[in-house]
Amino acid sequence: MLNRIIKGFTENIILKSDSQNPLWNSENKIFSKKNRWNYIDACMIKAVCGLYELSGEKRLFDFAENYVSDFISDNCTIDSMDIGAYNLDNINGAKNLIYFYHKTHNRKYLDTAVWIYENQILNQPRLECGNFWHKKIYPFQIWLDGIYMSLPFLAEYSVMMNKSEIMADIKRQLENINNIMRDKNTGLYYHGYDESRSMYWADRKTGLSSEYWLRSICWLMAGLADIFEFSDGDLRELCGNMLSDLIYAMLEYQNTDGMFYQLPTRYELSGNYPETSGTALYAFSAIKSARMGICGNSVRESGLKAFESLIKNHIDFENNIPVLNNICLVAGLGGENHRNGSAEYYLSEPVIKNDAKGIAPFIMAYTEYLRI
Repeated sequence: MLNRIIKGFTENIILKSDSQNPLWNSENKIFSKKNRWNYIDACMIKAVCGLYELSGEKRLFDFAENYVSDFISDNCTIDSMDIGAYNLDNINGAKNLIYFYHKTHNRKYLDTAVWIYENQILNQPRLECGNFWHKKIYPFQIWLDGIYMSLPFLAEYSVMMNKSEIMADIKRQLENINNIMRDKNTGLYYHGYDESRSMYWADRKTGLSSEYWLRSICWLMAGLADIFEFSDGDLRELCGNMLSDLIYAMLEYQNTDGMFYQLPTRYELSGNYPETSGTALYAFSAIKSARMGICGNSVRESGLKAFESLIKNHIDFENNIPVLNNICLVAGLGGENHRNGSAEYYLSEPVIKNDAKGIAPFIMAYTEYLRI
């Protein structure tokens, strides 16, 4: 069953895509967008690279490299990436640039990663506490999603370029997130924080949004697990402690079948549902954290239970093609749609199938499963 699923995703969705028409990118289809450099594709390419590392299947590597290479101009910039938007999501794909530089020694990948670092990261606006703005259009705001999108790249870039000051910056940003966004009663993290306390979704005293959104929490988990791999000393200890505390806190909210709900602490709420992309990210993070010695066997078993529930209960086959269901399309705070961060809002976003935000974490969890 599992091999059939992975083969189905690979043959029918991944390898039938290209940089102009990624079959996994539902947002492009729904909102009629031309494909650009984006975090969704970056997640899928990272997952494909993980598959290649374990299988040695050269066509996976060639597909992934060609896909990324298509976005790089002759002068090692990315024309479809709007640097001036200061969008942390756009940093996610830089991880793949480092990967391909290490694999091929082709200078264009390194030069493009340096271009992103020097033109966006060094100029990224920051809150007074020192953390990055999530985007230019979201000033003075931290979203948990942005940790996964930006900080693991910076950790790897720091190692590659021997820039210890970057690791110190990552540590300060994570400490702020831990001190500001973590609820001491549940151990969970709120989705967003507005330092200015001026946004309608932010609490006037704390600046925090009102709900725990599953995928954002699990983006944070995955980001901490990835940073842990590239760090040492105090930063490595901080990542390990934050990740361990968060995973053990999440255990309280895992459903008996292994799944987590879109709003993990509000499972009794009408319309709440078991969400697959966040559960897959949890499975990846839990199994990986156990492999790295951050957490014990109970966490490994919890991650496996989540992964197995995805397979058993949330993947169907249509015309012999696997279909991963119950993926939240997108969720955010503010913006032109006036997203107010309420429980009702998070449950109103479209629920879709076979999007990379679900398939990629599922494949990432699969690669960790194979390492057990």
